[in-house]
Amino acid sequence: KLKRKSQALFSRAINNTPLQFSAYRSYWNYKFSKSSQIKAASLTDKLHYIAEKPNYGAGVGHQLANWNAGYYFSRYYDLTFAHFPFSNEKWEALLGFGEKETSADSLLKDGSFKKVRLPRFNSDKEQDLKRIRNIIQSYSNKKVLFLLAQDQGYNRQCDTSAVLSEKFFSAASRKQNKLFYNTDNFNIAIHIRRGDVADMKKSDDSNWGQRWLNNDYYLAVLNRVLSALATKKEINIYLFSQGKKEDFPEFRNINNMHYCLDVNGYDSFLHLTYADLLISSKSSFSYKPALISKGIKICPANFWHAYPSTDDFILAADDGKFDEIKLLNMQQEAFSY
Repeated sequence: KLKRKSQALFSRAINNTPLQFSAYRSYWNYKFSKSSQIKAASLTDKLHYIAEKPNYGAGVGHQLANWNAGYYFSRYYDLTFAHFPFSNEKWEALLGFGEKETSADSLLKDGSFKKVRLPRFNSDKEQDLKRIRNIIQSYSNKKVLFLLAQDQGYNRQCDTSAVLSEKFFSAASRKQNKLFYNTDNFNIAIHIRRGDVADMKKSDDSNWGQRWLNNDYYLAVLNRVLSALATKKEINIYLFSQGKKEDFPEFRNINNMHYCLDVNGYDSFLHLTYADLLISSKSSFSYKPALISKGIKICPANFWHAYPSTDDFILAADDGKFDEIKLLNMQQEAFSY
């Protein structure tokens, strides 16, 4: 834990300084390598792997972003992906992302593989992306496991959504699903981020504002959803959050409202993913279920990650307004009620 924190502090300290790249041996291997222009090994060569270890000191949404960055960059740089497990066995089993993937830990134990740490880089800067590619290609004749820096960013996060969904729904643990939804109903899930962000608000943390959405926002979205839906099924709404029922008085007049305030993180994630319609928050905890879900997603447009440009994603403004015609069309196309 101390080593992880030290590495993170060091990485942040040298970010956007001349040491950002030059502090790493891999950068100098590229600078002095005669093979730096040789094309990197292909996926079938099984010589070059890449991985990002989830930050075990962070929540599962954060860890998912770490894992996803590793998977995305394996494709971007034509490398084979290596899997680091999540923080505990329950999340590892629930997500199933490591199934049929090479274990990064097994490669680290394999004496024939060289462990190479890559510098932290900006995934939005073409110059940084090219420099990392040059570093990778400088090891073209060696068996290497490239390790992305802790919390290496990949800002969009959504380009792997089809893979995340396929992995999740084909995982062995889906056979053990225990959902409390009635499949004869149309099930709406709402994730309201409180907990950590509520603590930020109380302490005047400068980050709380970009993560907080008032209850009024969710109510506005929900009311528009209910007015636009044309289903013959009974609609049930499940509110996933933290706190007490009294913290959400805005929803007292909503019929078939279920307050899921004591549901653990694993079951909450599962139900957010399986909802017929998910109203997500400014949180990675509901953003990742949105990427995985096969249902309709209504998400805050003002968010730091991107969304897939597919019809099942509908973006809502800060006042809760969204394209209700799109919702109606999507619902009629996706479901037969």
